[in-house]
Amino acid sequence: MQPSGELRVLPLTSSHWPGIKRIYQQGIDGGLATFESAVPECADFMAGKVDSLGLVAVDSANSVAGWIAAAPVSKRWAYRGVIEHSVYIDRAHSGRGLASALLAELIVRAQSQGYWMIQSAIFEGNQASRALHLKLGFREVGFRERIAQAPTGPSAGQWVNTVLYELRLEPASGSHPDPVAGPGTP
Repeated sequence: MQPSGELRVLPLTSSHWPGIKRIYQQGIDGGLATFESAVPECADFMAGKVDSLGLVAVDSANSVAGWIAAAPVSKRWAYRGVIEHSVYIDRAHSGRGLASALLAELIVRAQSQGYWMIQSAIFEGNQASRALHLKLGFREVGFRERIAQAPTGPSAGQWVNTVLYELRLEPASGSHPDPVAGPGTP
């Protein structure tokens, strides 16, 4: 699935970092996307992600308009097929189907690689992200009341609730994710 307009979805690489960082900062400043108070360094960001599941949407000038990335939820072998994702869209590109295109592509790639569960914890007040996840088949499975205080944005210092979403996948026949850790890891 490609986004509308002249945007293309490509694999996320460190060369996209300036655009990723800019959009991540927008999410931090808005106060509805993350508990982070500062954008991490590129190396730290990339180190925690599944390389084959990071995607960016770029315009005709190769400027990043949005990104999605996933990380393993645990190093334990039993959870090797469970990932948590984040999706961020530049405010100038919101409402164009970009988040849907990125998340749909992540779902296809995760399933083809043998992942069986995609999850996300979304701020209760982030109605756009919650609606997106429901639209793409995620289930609302939990609620965390006052899980943490918002570090930035309009709600800085206030307790925030998060809603848990998950999407169960049927892994492609014979596929399995590259385990983060082998059997026997605690």
